[in-house]
Amino acid sequence: VMAPEPVATLPLIMTTSGARQLKQAHPRVLRVLMSRPQKSDAQTYMAHMGHVLSVIGSPNYPPDPQRLQQRLMASFSRAYRPAGTARQLVAVAADGDRSPLLPRIVAPTRVIHGEVDPLVPVPAAHDLVQKIPGAVADIVPGMGHDLPLPLLPRIAEGIAQNAGRAAG
Repeated sequence: VMAPEPVATLPLIMTTSGARQLKQAHPRVLRVLMSRPQKSDAQTYMAHMGHVLSVIGSPNYPPDPQRLQQRLMASFSRAYRPAGTARQLVAVAADGDRSPLLPRIVAPTRVIHGEVDPLVPVPAAHDLVQKIPGAVADIVPGMGHDLPLPLLPRIAEGIAQNAGRAAG
């Protein structure tokens, strides 16, 4: 918003304006999200993250257990940094309400959001669409706060359609 020239279009996925009056995540969801594994080994991490993803994920699109374990192992092997997760949570909590800036967005905007997102409830998506001129919503039934494999074609097509809205 402060420098609009870098983007031609804007896909917003599972996000919020930061308006404090919006419905927030249920405390149970936040407790799970802020919990830590008891140990820092791969198996404990994978069990912990499997539980976190089962709480915030898409109930209509459960992940394939074998693929999920492979993804979690790859994630753990690549960069297991619990402090980074904590910093991300603090940054989200400390960020302010961006509502006054949103009417200045001129890029075609598509808001993609899970209808049953327990972490960022769906009113956040409707709020963004109301505050960003010309924004369109894609509220995905059965989707939580993740990107289920069966929904990737729909999400990619929505982003492509939004890119097609760009001038010139």
